[in-house]
Amino acid sequence: MYRDNDFIYEAIANFEEYSGLKVNVESTRNEYDAVLQIQHYSFCVWAKASARKSNVGIILEQIQQYDKNKNWILIADYLAKDVAEILRQQNCNYIDGAGNANIRTNNLFIHIEGKKKEKKEKKNQSRAFQEVGLKLLLLLISDEQSLQLSFRALAEKTDISLGSVSYIFQELEDSGFILKTKQRRILKNLDVLIERWVIAYNEVLKPRLLRKKYSTKRDDIEFFYEFSNAEEIYWGGEPAAKILTASLRPAIYTIYYNGELPKMSIGLKLIPDSNGNIEVYNMFWTDDLKFKYPNTAPPLVVYADLMGTESSRNAEAAKIIMDNELQY
Repeated sequence: MYRDNDFIYEAIANFEEYSGLKVNVESTRNEYDAVLQIQHYSFCVWAKASARKSNVGIILEQIQQYDKNKNWILIADYLAKDVAEILRQQNCNYIDGAGNANIRTNNLFIHIEGKKKEKKEKKNQSRAFQEVGLKLLLLLISDEQSLQLSFRALAEKTDISLGSVSYIFQELEDSGFILKTKQRRILKNLDVLIERWVIAYNEVLKPRLLRKKYSTKRDDIEFFYEFSNAEEIYWGGEPAAKILTASLRPAIYTIYYNGELPKMSIGLKLIPDSNGNIEVYNMFWTDDLKFKYPNTAPPLVVYADLMGTESSRNAEAAKIIMDNELQY
């Protein structure tokens, strides 16, 4: 799929204006999004349209993959202020679309902040990455065979309208995420699609699903897992990662539950606490979504929960889930 990275040039133009430096941009190298020459230093460019708190886990995981012998720089069309602070703590160079920058290498130090990008008129937002689209995409990504179902069957399985299914499929085809042949439909550019799903889920849908936060005085937190076997409780985030990867000790307990909160809170001996580390969300998938792990949310939801945090250990667990559960 063609990657729209034209924002690189706008970001560089704004950076040149505020820094007073001339930047040479080479964008013909297939292995990088671009290569910058600033003074006598070269930087391999990693471009992202959006760097937000909702996909900071993906960003931190990608930072770890890059060759430490090269100078790297993130160029983001939009870079959230709190993410910029995280990048500075990780010693990651960046330039955003407004020209804000933080670059440190050898004797070169540049810091620009407080610049605002001219706002563009908003375009109609894609249905594919709003609530109904996220529900449909969860099924399509989680179950490869669902791509071959009729629109009516997909509407029934996801509890969304037939018209919405049709519109969303057309958007996904137009965006290069679905290829339709005479025999079948094929999901394309899965890594890009999953990243967009993670961002939209953490920003659009998940905040609407939050029901309540709790804390507990119990020491035997393993009781949670025993209780979930008898109730319609599904673990997300860190506790689900513990089940899926056997490599993570939870600090935040994410629960998906559509039942009565008093029943659950009494059973688990929970204390209402707006700052608590036990977070209860409504489920948003239907029983037609089948997955092999009982009492865990779908792997894509668990992956998104983990990637929506700033934790490097969560990013490592998320990568295991990606490799084992989300690859066709």
